[in-house]
Parts: sequence; structure tokens; C-alpha cells
Amino acid sequence: MSLDELIQAANQLDEADLERLFQQVVILRAHRKANVLPLEEAQLLHKINQCIDPELRAQYQTLRAKKEAETLTDAEYNTLIQLSNQIEQFGAQRLEALANLAQLRQVSLSELMETLGIQPVTYV
Repeated sequence: MSLDELIQAANQLDEADLERLFQQVVILRAHRKANVLPLEEAQLLHKINQCIDPELRAQYQTLRAKKEAETLTDAEYNTLIQLSNQIEQFGAQRLEALANLAQLRQVSLSELMETLGIQPVTYV
């Protein structure tokens, strides 16, 4: 299969499957580079490239929409707070892994992100 065919096939995927494909490609890439990457760098890259569970993201987005529509129950509000905390913690752990990798490689965080092709992301 050619690269163009792979890209066309990926274009047909829904958001959740595209995210899973991306993660698998990143893991494949890390495995191929594992022979040249120190273990600590490989572990940090794995943590950096993890994504939020699509179901958690969907639940969060649903609750946010209900909050904006002012139809959120107290129980849903508590769930929204918990999900927000989980997402915030996920982002902080990813940022910590990025900072640690930048320090290991002795480059700035922005330079590392550019090198890795990482754009600042909104998780939800």
C-alpha cells in the first residue's frame, strides 16, 4: 500500500479511530527508534504520545454542552469537575514528560516540541 493510499484510508476514519491510528504509528516509530533511544527517552516519548480516552473526552464534551445550556444536574456537575481534574492532570503529566525530555536532550521545550512535530493541543 502506498503512502497516498494510507493517507486516503486514514481520512475515512472517525476521530476516535484516527486518534488510535496516530498512537499506534507513534508507538511503531518509537519501537523502530528504540534501538537508538535510551530507555528513559523512550519511556518519556511513550508518555508524551498517550491520548485521553475518547469516551472520557466525549463525556466531558457532553457535560460541558449541558453546562453551557444550563441543564446540568448537581450530580453531572460533580462528574464534570472530576473529569476536568482528570484531563488537567493528564495534561500536566504530559507537560512534565515533555519538560523532562527537553532537559535530557538539553533543548528548550518549544524546540523539542517543534522537533517532535508536536503542536500545542486542546485535549477536549
